[in-house]
Amino acid sequence: MKQRPFLTTQGTKLVDRDGKTVILRGVGLGGWMNMENFITGYPANETAQRQVIHEVLGEQKYDLFFEQFLENFFTEDDAKFLQSLGLNLLRLPVNYHHFEDDMEPFVIKESGFTHLDRVIDLCAQHEIYTIIDLHAVPGYQNQAWHSDNPTHKALFWEHKHFQDRTVKLWETFARHYKDNPWVAGYNPINEPADPTERRIMPVYDRIVAAIRAIDRDHIIFLEGNCYSRDFHMFGEPLPNIVYTNHDYALPGFIDGGPYPGYSRGIYVDRDVLEATFLKRSQYMLDHNVPIWVGEFGPVYTGEPDADAMRYQVLQDQLEIYAKYEVNWALWTYKDIGLQGIAYTNPESAWIKRIQPMLKKKARLGVDAWGGLDKDIRHIMEPLERLFAQEFPDYDPFPFGVQRQINLLVRHILLSEPLLKEFGECFRGMSDTDIHEMMESFLFNQCVIRQPLVDMLRNFA
Repeated sequence: MKQRPFLTTQGTKLVDRDGKTVILRGVGLGGWMNMENFITGYPANETAQRQVIHEVLGEQKYDLFFEQFLENFFTEDDAKFLQSLGLNLLRLPVNYHHFEDDMEPFVIKESGFTHLDRVIDLCAQHEIYTIIDLHAVPGYQNQAWHSDNPTHKALFWEHKHFQDRTVKLWETFARHYKDNPWVAGYNPINEPADPTERRIMPVYDRIVAAIRAIDRDHIIFLEGNCYSRDFHMFGEPLPNIVYTNHDYALPGFIDGGPYPGYSRGIYVDRDVLEATFLKRSQYMLDHNVPIWVGEFGPVYTGEPDADAMRYQVLQDQLEIYAKYEVNWALWTYKDIGLQGIAYTNPESAWIKRIQPMLKKKARLGVDAWGGLDKDIRHIMEPLERLFAQEFPDYDPFPFGVQRQINLLVRHILLSEPLLKEFGECFRGMSDTDIHEMMESFLFNQCVIRQPLVDMLRNFA
């Protein structure tokens, strides 16, 4: 393995200790150590999924189920593939549950490092930096499923207990990785959403101080409030900190309109994409510090015209990032077919086993990322009319009334009853069945989204 000096910030650049500029370009490993429903196919949130699988399989087979998933989702073949594209970064989203149990707060589970270390080492062997991203913190830092939140409340901001536990986790990560230069740095909280806007900076100050007391070398990557888009409450930038936004484009969403054209009532073309990126990056530009776009990327539905349009959205975004020499990480590397560079074969054992659940989820529109409500408009439309009539001024944080109705009705109320059905997909499986099913996630069993691969290779 080739040794590299630690990265650090220098003006708007990232440099190694030899002064060489390094632009980080890569992908996020979504759905792995922090699982997401659209990425692997379960309903609701990760912890709820794990509970029903445990009930159906029992302790021994439950452990085998998730061990095999973690083992196969990213192997050396995946690292080789990313290196072959010329990419040099893998962002590693992590759920706190791997390192701490809610019934034993502050007690660190060393077993959590087994696969995280394995993937960091694999990436280092193939000259790929990693960023450790705490994607789900105790108490939920935002209102969405991807923080493993079964509710619509971000309790992390309301309870010092959860904040204390998160500080402890970052002290643990800093102690474990402080001497590893292939870890580019630490991403303390993914997509924070503090409704008060007053608590995010004191929390960040605590986490940064705790890390710096142990590790003075690694970069810390801080995301803006309101899902990594808002920096107005940030003060002067701190040394060796990168500030990071997420830059999803409206036409890239599942309900996005034509491009160029109107999406959710807003006209979007290439100029609008650039103006949106600049607005989300204004803090970094004003303070002459590096920019890292930690997440971006459209979804793909398999409809040729729609996918061609979304590839054009991505092409334009990548050209904009190249123009401003920003660092980036595309979301996401591997899934079951909506967004990943690699995705499970539709004929794989995993997809065949959960196919009835996927169809039901699609019919009910229960996934926030990839789900549509076209088959349940007779439920949603009366609710939308009622809210417009009775609560015309209702504008809940963070995204307004329409998203709140979707969250509470589609993504929680209609998702939770599906969990038991999902668990039943795996009843009666043998150890051999589980091994064979989890091989569906191996790189050599996956399908490669070639137009996306070709585009990334051109911009790496």
